[in-house]
This record gives sequence, C-alpha cells and structure tokens, in this order.
Amino acid sequence: MHAEPAGRPQRPATALLVVDMQPDFMPGGALAVAEGDRLVAPIGRLMTSGAYDLCVATQDWHPPGHVSFASSHAGRRPLESTQLHGHPQTLWPDHCVQGTPGAELHGDLPWSVVAAIIRKGADPAIDSYSGFRNNWSPDGDRPPTGLAGYLRERGVEEVHVCGLARDFCCLWTAGDAAEAGFRVRFLWDLTRPVDPAGDAQVRERLARHGVGIVAGEGVPPGLGTARRGGAPWP
Repeated sequence: MHAEPAGRPQRPATALLVVDMQPDFMPGGALAVAEGDRLVAPIGRLMTSGAYDLCVATQDWHPPGHVSFASSHAGRRPLESTQLHGHPQTLWPDHCVQGTPGAELHGDLPWSVVAAIIRKGADPAIDSYSGFRNNWSPDGDRPPTGLAGYLRERGVEEVHVCGLARDFCCLWTAGDAAEAGFRVRFLWDLTRPVDPAGDAQVRERLARHGVGIVAGEGVPPGLGTARRGGAPWP
C-alpha cells in the first residue's frame, strides 16, 4: 500500500465536469455555439491527462415538446424570453431531443474515461441548465440531480468546469457547485458562449459566487487549491 510521506497532506480529490459536448451545440447544430468545435481536441486532452481523480459529463436530453422549446409556445421565436414558473426563461430552438443524433455525446471525445453521465432536461415541464440541479419547478423548488452527493461520496472537494455553453449550462453548473460547497474553477478558454456580449456579466457572476476563473487550455496549476465560498446562487 502506498502512503503519503509523514507531514505531507494529501491533495483533495478533484473532478473535471464536461458540460454538454453534443453535436446540436456544435457549428451547424440545432443550437449552434460559435467555435464549439474548437473545444473538442483540448477538452479531450484534458480528459485523458490523468490530472483528475474523476471525470463526469452532462448531457442535455429533452423529450419532444419540451417546455423550453419556442415551438411549444404559440407565436414565440427562439431566443425570446418569457416567464416559466415565475422565473425568466429563454426559449430555445428544438435541440438535443432524446434519441436524435444531435443529442448524442460528441463522437470525438474519449467517453470511456468518464465515470458518470448526468442527463438533464428530461422533465418536459422543467428546464435544466445545471448539472447539479434543475431549473425551477412548478412548485418553486430546484430539484437536485444527485451529482453533488455522487461527488461527495467519492471524496471530491474541487470541481473544474468546461464545455458548452459558457453563459448558460457551464455558468449554472459552476454556480450550483459553489453553492453545494465545492471549490470551483471555471476553465474559461475551454468554454464558448451563446452570446459573447454577455462575457463580462458571466465573469462578474462567477466572481461573486466565489468561482475561480482559469485561462488557458492545459491542466490548471495547483489542483486542489481553489478557494471556497461566495454569495448564494443564483
């Protein structure tokens, strides 16, 4: 059995969260994110780097007629805003519909290294940006996905977030991770936004909630040393 040298603290377990790397979010997809395809190679390298104790992915997985689709609301268009269960809701083009090619995990990523896949958005009446919790339900709560408990059971204390899209699912996943008590790093250059004009606001929200922003496409230095805590999310 290997033991750490006396007096040397063990590094807390760190997980890589790969968010919604699916064809429908790539250029040419149903809900295309500009330059989303440029993330495939560097995220793949990070997944196989051996730097992380655990790798987990999320997968958008909507039934036909999902409440977040503009096509489910008469006279509404994609990217318009409305209210859903008392909270703002962006209406989206139909995307990541269960069983369609656009909903599959991207074929050029090494999914064999992933320990768990969290499918989100499967409830037809609730949208779900975050890998940790759904958006608001008709009852006003945000049902958990079970990811926080899964990570805690495996000793994870720090999570690093990458994938698509920066200003929605990555942002909400990072915010909920911080709210759940994890130390969080947001791998900025391994995300891309739906709306680049919102980047400053994304940075401000991440900072407010105690999420560290990391530049570059390689393994962040100092794994297990991110700070913890911040304002309540969202």
